[in-house]
Amino acid sequence: MTTTYDTPAGPAGPAGHAAPSPRTGRIARLWRGRAEDAPWVRPAFLGLLLATTLLYLWNLSASGYANSFYSAAVQAGSESWKAFFFGSLDAANAITVDKPPAALWPMALSVRLFGLGSWQILLPEVLMGVATVAVVYAAVRRRFGAGAGLLAGLVLALTPVAALMFRFNNPDALLALLMTVAVYGVLRALEDAKTGTRWLVWAGVAFGLAFLAKTLQAFLILPPLALVYAVCAPVGLGRRMGQLALAGLALIVSAGWWVALVELWPASSRPYIGGSQNNSFLELTFGYNGLGRINGNETGSVGGGGRGGPGGGWGETGIGRMFNDAVGGQISWLLPAALILLLAGLVVTRRAPRTDTARAAFLVWGGSLLMTLAVFSFMAGIFHEYYTVALAPSIAALVGMGASVLWEERTRFLASAALAVTVAGTAVWGYVLLGRTPDWMPWLRWAVLIAGSAAALGLLLAGRLDRRIGLGLAGLGLAAGLAGPVAYTLSTLSTGHQGSIVTAGPAGGAMGGPGGGRGGPRAMYGMVDGGGTGRADGGPGSRMPGGQGGQMPGGPGGQMPGGQGGRMMPGGTPPQGDGGGSARGDGGAGRERGGPGGMGGLLNGASVGSKAKATLLAGADDHTWVAAAIGAQNAASYQLATGKPVMAIGGFNGSDPSPTLAQFKQYVAQGKIHYFVGGNGGGMGGGGGMGGGSEISAWVTATFEEVTVDGATFYDLTQRK
Repeated sequence: MTTTYDTPAGPAGPAGHAAPSPRTGRIARLWRGRAEDAPWVRPAFLGLLLATTLLYLWNLSASGYANSFYSAAVQAGSESWKAFFFGSLDAANAITVDKPPAALWPMALSVRLFGLGSWQILLPEVLMGVATVAVVYAAVRRRFGAGAGLLAGLVLALTPVAALMFRFNNPDALLALLMTVAVYGVLRALEDAKTGTRWLVWAGVAFGLAFLAKTLQAFLILPPLALVYAVCAPVGLGRRMGQLALAGLALIVSAGWWVALVELWPASSRPYIGGSQNNSFLELTFGYNGLGRINGNETGSVGGGGRGGPGGGWGETGIGRMFNDAVGGQISWLLPAALILLLAGLVVTRRAPRTDTARAAFLVWGGSLLMTLAVFSFMAGIFHEYYTVALAPSIAALVGMGASVLWEERTRFLASAALAVTVAGTAVWGYVLLGRTPDWMPWLRWAVLIAGSAAALGLLLAGRLDRRIGLGLAGLGLAAGLAGPVAYTLSTLSTGHQGSIVTAGPAGGAMGGPGGGRGGPRAMYGMVDGGGTGRADGGPGSRMPGGQGGQMPGGPGGQMPGGQGGRMMPGGTPPQGDGGGSARGDGGAGRERGGPGGMGGLLNGASVGSKAKATLLAGADDHTWVAAAIGAQNAASYQLATGKPVMAIGGFNGSDPSPTLAQFKQYVAQGKIHYFVGGNGGGMGGGGGMGGGSEISAWVTATFEEVTVDGATFYDLTQRK
């Protein structure tokens, strides 16, 4: 076996220096990259990845356990392989999260190896973000050059919603990575007839794994990718169809193995499938997480059934949704530019052969963008601003590719004019977005507008100017276009984000109080006003899902459904990031009283005091669950504080029919549950819940002794009245 080096191997030089070792040669190749690349290419790429890593790691622990719903499942999976496999919320396997478990697996393995903590949970998400930047770079540079790839990677890394979700423990980080990998596989398959089948199969595997992260959302971009391959692949039509069939089979196998095991597993020996009404993952997939997201008929959702207006209670739908006050600052900074550059790229390549890889790349990335954009804009079911991270790789790729193509064509006036329009439009839109937070860095929007306008005017003459001057103008236009997202991204990184609904930017945060940052652009439906206080003033954006004019769903006065005493933003303080997690029981600052998080504990967990923690841990080994609570967020907080299983009655929303009253009574009779978390420590409605949860709550309060600890109400299920 012959070992090769960047320089010929041979005897020591005249000065007696030894020939480079294989290890030294590998390091040199890693730093230098391909021999045909310019010397700056590989160092610039590695610098981009390093900068992204450091940027995303900065202030990471400020988010604590981030979304305690998923953190509890991660903690459970780190202790029980059964909980790991199913994605259970607790190690005793009462109920699962309302998603497949693939996104939990990297975090659970990290916690199993290094212990439970904020960094251990969130570091895998950061690495997914860095990997996504690398894949976007690799996909773009293959056809459009290193400069285009670096620009695409930079745009992705600095997108505010990407900086948010690649530091947060929702499934969207893994979903974005795997969908980007799938696009890369399709692009590689389109390049070479000999290796096309292999790359297309790998794309199918990526789609299957993405399904195990967030079910049907993974398939949003599948139709345009399949169509582009069917038309543009460099092989005959019959072979194209056969390759697509093989990729489909790979998708089914990579996703179906887990689905088949869950569906065939006896229901009596596995956890209840959270988010479903019939304990079926298929029902969850095609109902709550499927068609329900499109038409708004989501059984078990607080905003389901299409109530509350055109958006089913989740905001106005329509073509302008991605540009509105709530969503615009998350993702749309360069969205107009991406659309313009998509059109320009297709015009430039319009006369290329059928198999032209440049045009195919525009069709693949553009089709992915337009399909996802259309679904997000018009879906009537549950929609959160952070979903838009799925758009970020496509926007970044189109900006890098389109800018590269127009720059190469800049000697033609139409190309230079298109560049100028792109820069000017981006600057104007950045000015508009920055104007939505007028008290935050008010000078920046004017700087963006002026710099962008100057660059656009200069780029009109880009083809006649000296190359260095043209590059300077392009750099000025790029700085103007990225100034807004950079500022929003830095603001996002400086703030901890916790709870179920989080947003990026200077007005970003979580519904649930100060632990999640500040109120969103619409004060997050009016619930958070920037200081963590509750609002129900009926002003713009103050309508909660399913409610009217600032009311909480279910009734007037802001009362939560299904229980007594449901209040608008109860007084408990949500968990704060402390580097070790969001639910502390050590008596630290801000931890003196127990209480629910935002929206009665639906959107953020409870604060767990040291006395409450000690109470739950007393005799914990004698019970399967130290406590039960209605709704998953507060159950998760008590579980994270104690390290012991806590049953989440009714799953995330508290509306799943698990356990039934009869089942709960049986658990109590068997001594499996020690405490019931009631009053302000419960789920929706301050412990009342919905459906079976209301029945359980009523039975417990009428039957067992009440104990108040750290401001939280518990019922000792071993002590009857």
